[in-house]
Amino acid sequence: MSQPEENRKEKLMAAAMAAVSAYLQLEEEACHQKLVAAMAPPRAQQAPQPTLNLWGQSGRQGMMQMRNLMQIKAFQR
Repeated sequence: MSQPEENRKEKLMAAAMAAVSAYLQLEEEACHQKLVAAMAPPRAQQAPQPTLNLWGQSGRQGMMQMRNLMQIKAFQR
């Protein structure tokens, strides 16, 4: 074999080894992150925030105003 061909094979082998090493390192990091997440204490579940119902709020406000007017009328006698 000639010298350039041997250098090419060595470079290909080094590139393949580097790729395999990087892949194994990524897999190890992912496994470590999963392990850390599994060992972490569970977070408290937050109740979903209720949505603002404008029609309901408007209706309740109207009822309170009507009750207030009736109270004013009753006490003004």
